[in-house]
Amino acid sequence: MNSSRRQFLARTAAGAVVLAAGAFPTTPAFAVRGTGITGITALTDVTVVDVATGRKNPHRTVLISGDRIIGVGRLPVPRGAAEIRLSGKYVIPGLADLHVHSLGDERVSPPLYLANGLTTVREMAGTNPMLYDWRDRIEAGTLLGPRMVVASNIIDGDPTLWDPNLIQVIVVDDAAAARAAVRRVKSEGADFVKVYSRLSRESWRAIVDEARKVGLTVHGHGPDQVTSKEVSNAGQRSIEHIHSLGLAVSTREAEVRRMLRAITVPTGDYNAWFRQLHPIEWIAANTYSPARAADVFGTLRRNRTRVTPTLTMHNVLDQIDYTQLDPALAKYLSADSIGTYDYVIENLYAANRTAEEISHQRQMWAWRQRFVRELFAHDVPILAGTDTGTPYSVPGFALHDELEHLVGAGATPRQALYAATAEPAKFLGLNTGAVEPRKIADLVVLDADPLADIRNTRRIHTVVARGRVISPAERERMLAAVEAAVKEPAAPTLAAGACCGAHRPA
Repeated sequence: MNSSRRQFLARTAAGAVVLAAGAFPTTPAFAVRGTGITGITALTDVTVVDVATGRKNPHRTVLISGDRIIGVGRLPVPRGAAEIRLSGKYVIPGLADLHVHSLGDERVSPPLYLANGLTTVREMAGTNPMLYDWRDRIEAGTLLGPRMVVASNIIDGDPTLWDPNLIQVIVVDDAAAARAAVRRVKSEGADFVKVYSRLSRESWRAIVDEARKVGLTVHGHGPDQVTSKEVSNAGQRSIEHIHSLGLAVSTREAEVRRMLRAITVPTGDYNAWFRQLHPIEWIAANTYSPARAADVFGTLRRNRTRVTPTLTMHNVLDQIDYTQLDPALAKYLSADSIGTYDYVIENLYAANRTAEEISHQRQMWAWRQRFVRELFAHDVPILAGTDTGTPYSVPGFALHDELEHLVGAGATPRQALYAATAEPAKFLGLNTGAVEPRKIADLVVLDADPLADIRNTRRIHTVVARGRVISPAERERMLAAVEAAVKEPAAPTLAAGACCGAHRPA
């Protein structure tokens, strides 16, 4: 992670919740035996899923004490432990969404994440100090939510794609300003630096160098002026979305990059950038080179540069005429949020298109799926991320959409689960991502086998977040509370459109 890793891990330890006797509701679907006087909880008769190998280990007991797993296997239940018998259930590590832009209401996003089995999220734009507050309160145990790793404000070039009256973006036009921006976000408490599309090569290289000096890592877009191999070799830890990578594996890369550098965008005119980018992406998609892909993807693999495809975002933006908000999930969004989504679609993405562009964009969705299949085939490390905040994505639920998209693109269910569990843990330096002794007890109990059908990750029975058991009844109460909260007067929210790939402040 970054230089504040020790403090981050210390916050995690401080936020551990020890389960006390009588803390569990007893229902036919969630029967608890034992007094719980030892502070140990036993999940019994479960099938433990190993996301690294795909092995399924049935009839196991998982012992939890405080925020840690202390035993996994065919184990006796310690006397005085609270036993939760879960016959026929499957246990996987807690899920992670490594590209989110949370709705700005602590009554909505944090509980929706947890209720959907997300125990870790990476916030990709620190546009509001509220996010740092949530992070710290969650780690201190005073706010119930997933572990949060929070970006800096977006750092972009001049002119930026975003209207500064709507979204806080740090705009830099030379190396000195870039270095100052890194020092600023370090002092503001960012866990990492977020870089964006319109940075110059000079500014981007200064950011990477200064971040290394102050102990921060760099995540974000591949800037328009920098090749994907250069991004990877310089040490940027992740590349978000498929835009820049698609250009890197074209037989006409030099030409499409010249076209990219020639794009002119007035400050804040995102639609102009999006529409000028489309024909460039179309050329690249139709000149895909397996040889160049092997070279670029090999560089990413060797450098452990993670790619977050955010297919959930691409699915909507490539097919805005054919996608919509799931009516069953609308109850978890405020009328204002839904209105914002509609506004963003109409003004940032749907405006000024030709019939040919609409046709091409839909074909681009099929190409992006093939592209992600190639990333998996070349063993590029993949992070599951949704770009939640993009129109029609709903916090927490969107991660399950992403897992289905990854499998639809060609990943196996095990590979998709790995991208949402073990790989994020490695990337963030967390002691999570596996159901093993000494790991932090971030777990999801499922009613059905996710390796048989990735859609079974939606069939959540129980969630364990740093040792705190969230029962089926509590999950239902959390979801009902969100449904009620979004009907009330809106709390202050993050700026609309703050997504990433090319939508909000990714």
